[in-house]
Parts: sequence; C-alpha cells; structure tokens
Amino acid sequence: MSLTDHPKAYGTAAITVAFAAGILVTLGFKDLYPDLEARYERRRRSKRALASYSRRASDRPRRDSLLDFFAGPVSLLDRESVELEAKGVVEGLEGCIGNTPLVRIKSLSDATGREILAKAEFLNGAGNSPKDRVALNMIKVAEEAGLIQPGRGDTIYEGTVGSTGISLAALARAKGYRAHICMPDDQSKEKSDLLIHLGATVERVPVAPITSPGHFVNLARQRAANHERVKNDGSVGFFADQFESGANFAAHEATTGPEIYAQSGGMIDAFVAGAGTGGTISGVARFLKEEMKMSNLKVVLADPQGSGLYNKVRHGVMYSPTEKEGTRRRQQVDSMVEGVGINRITNNFEAGRELVDDAVKVTDDQAARMARWLVEKDGFFLGSSSAVNLVAAAVAAMGLPEGSRVVTVLCDPGTRHVSKFWKHISEMGLEEGEEEEDLFTTLGITSQRSR
Repeated sequence: MSLTDHPKAYGTAAITVAFAAGILVTLGFKDLYPDLEARYERRRRSKRALASYSRRASDRPRRDSLLDFFAGPVSLLDRESVELEAKGVVEGLEGCIGNTPLVRIKSLSDATGREILAKAEFLNGAGNSPKDRVALNMIKVAEEAGLIQPGRGDTIYEGTVGSTGISLAALARAKGYRAHICMPDDQSKEKSDLLIHLGATVERVPVAPITSPGHFVNLARQRAANHERVKNDGSVGFFADQFESGANFAAHEATTGPEIYAQSGGMIDAFVAGAGTGGTISGVARFLKEEMKMSNLKVVLADPQGSGLYNKVRHGVMYSPTEKEGTRRRQQVDSMVEGVGINRITNNFEAGRELVDDAVKVTDDQAARMARWLVEKDGFFLGSSSAVNLVAAAVAAMGLPEGSRVVTVLCDPGTRHVSKFWKHISEMGLEEGEEEEDLFTTLGITSQRSR
C-alpha cells in the first residue's frame, strides 16, 4: 500500500522532508549571513544616496537639466557590487562626460594595508579631466541665463593653466561656440598645442600675480568685456570664471559626489583631493558630508609645495606677508605641479572649506616619484596633479585603521605633461630601472607607518 492511499500520512512525510531540508539549507548557508547582511547594508545606503541625488535634481532646475547631459543614470544591480548602468547610445560629446570608473590602485592598497580607490576622471571624453563636468555646467548655466546662444559666434573666454580651457574648447565646438583661452607661458606646451588643434584662440601670457591686469585670469575677463566692441558682429563674449563661478563646485556636488557614493556603496573613510579652483574638493565634500550626513568622513586637502592652502587648513593662516600674491615670483605656486595649488581663497574653495579636516603637503620630488611608481607598479601614466593626490592619499591612509577606504581623483593623463613634468622625472634618473624600494622609502616618508 503506497503513501498516496493515505493522504494524512503523505502530508506528514512531506512536511518532515521539507523541515529537514530547511535545516540543512540553513546550516549550509549560515556562513554567508554576515556577507548577505553587508550586501544589504551597502544597497540600502546606496539607495539612500541615489534617492537624495534624485531629490536634489528635482529641487534644483539648473542641476536637473545638467543631469540630462550625464547619460546613464546610476543604477543598483542585483549582485554584490554597486555598478553604473550601461549607457547604451549617448548623445554627442556631452554623453562622454561622467560615470567614470572608481579604480582600486593595487600597489598603493597593498603597500598601505588600506584600500586606495581613485576616480578615473582622465576618462571623461571631452577634455580628459574632471574639468569636463565643470565646463559643461558653466556653459549650461550661461545658456539658461541667456548669456550665450549657440550659432551666432558667441565666444567663451577663460583664464586657465590648461585643463579647463581644453574642456571648454572641446565643448564650445560641440555646442556651437568659439573659445578664447588665456594661459601662463610656463605651462607645458602640449596644452596650448592641443587647444589650438581644438580650434581655440590661445594667448600664452607672461607670468604675473593676480593683482596685475596682465594675470591670465584678469586678461581673459578683460577680453570678454571688450568682445562686443571689438567684434561688432552681434556676438557676445562670456567670461566663464572657473575660479569663482558656483557652477564649478555645483557640477561636482551634483555628479561626482553621488557617483563616488554609489560606486563605493557609501563605504568611504576619507576623501583626498587637491585644489586649484577648489571645485572638486568642495563639491564632493558637500555631497558626502552635508547631503549624505557622513559625519565621520575625513576630507583631506592634497597641496603641492609653494601653495598656501595647506597652511590655511592646518593653521588658519594663508601665507606670510612675503608670500602674498603680488610679491611672489610666480602667479600661482613655486612647483613643477600644474593644475592644483594656489595662494588665495576662491569662492569655490570657500564653498567647502569648513568641511576640510586636514591637509597633506606634497613636494615636487614626492610627486615625481609617485608618478613613476604608478607606471612601474600599475601601468598608470598620469599627470602631476594626480600624483600629488595619490601621495596625499597614501599619507592620509596611514593615519586611519587598517582596512580603511580612501578615495581620491586621477585628474589627467601624463601625455599632457611630457615636456615638463615627465621630462623632470627623466632628468631625476627615475626611468633608469633603479633598485626597487618600498613605497614610503621611495617617497621619503618614514613617520607614517601603520598604527
């Protein structure tokens, strides 16, 4: 006689088998519980970040329209890692900006015992730097305000050491404008050559302090103001003003910060970045600390030699009287490093200054050695500001517990720095295959060991 002839007995047997199977499954997967819990927490925190991201976009019309240009919304996928949704087909050059990878730098992570992650901003597709985000937003905000109009010959003027000008030149062509770039003549020639190839008018001007009318920023402002009188063709001139424009830090607060949060699952112990205009560090810090309430996050400034921002963050004093702009030899800082470091407080840096917790001073020698280290160990060929960020990230990491996670920014490729920064590295003999040393010996740092 079979169990099917006795329904009650059959049901009891089925329940017994199911109960036993449940116990076996529970015992078999108990070791996964902590992992599952961690995965759930990462997803919950990332969803909260993205919800805040969406609310900000709807609350702020200008940023909402900006976000339309950053194709491929951040999306959570049903697996352990938080990833960005595949973009598919994007619209024009604007669609190549944003959603850059967050990369684990293996050699630095191994050397420090902390996770060193870097936002690969050199993969932005217009000017290959984080300034692509800024340039796009400055143009968009100016269009919305009716200050410029594509197709009538309007010209965008900017004073820049290179990267912002390159981004503006590329986007100006894509969006129907002209670009006029003023830059100091001590910057690498690759930058001005690239600007010319992008169709921009380039003025390489003698180095001058910010107090001088001949300073590259002041000259760009003057050119914009005189545009209508000089051209007299119905077109207008627009001074982008990257150092003071709120569209700068707003671009990073609206896009870079949320991307970092989503890609890291909100698991960040420190964010490290340099400051030229101050837009990146302020924008990202504002999103992470103010909007995501990451009160335990440590924001660290990476500052090259000769810059006054380190002293401002550490000691509350910008510079000594002898270092005040107008008395120094250079308009910016006495350093081989281009793109970061300054001796005044810009509106963009001021927007996030109170959120910066600490600063790391990086010498030219350390930046050069880090740049070469990254080629040898990881294959990254990067510019000087990226090297400064990575030195500071390694130093900041050693002040945190083992296993902590530090995020920084890779700003632009080394191809833009061959004739100056990388020539200096070659002259130092760092490309001659010297005997390898550990990271901190290479950087000349002996007091930042694990604790």
